[in-house]
Amino acid sequence: MDIKLGDTVVMKKQHPCGSKEFEVTRLGVDYKLKCLKCGREVMIPRIKAQKNIKAVKKADE
Repeated sequence: MDIKLGDTVVMKKQHPCGSKEFEVTRLGVDYKLKCLKCGREVMIPRIKAQKNIKAVKKADE
């Protein structure tokens, strides 16, 4: 899975605010994702994030 900073990911489960789309703001052992609806940032372990990602929208598209 090729994910870069600034990409938008669509998760399988939604955030409590109702959105499934997040912007990737940090990569590494953990992913830092920013909810595109409410702006809240969450840290998720890489393995868990990769299992829960449904689709990736590239930042340059």
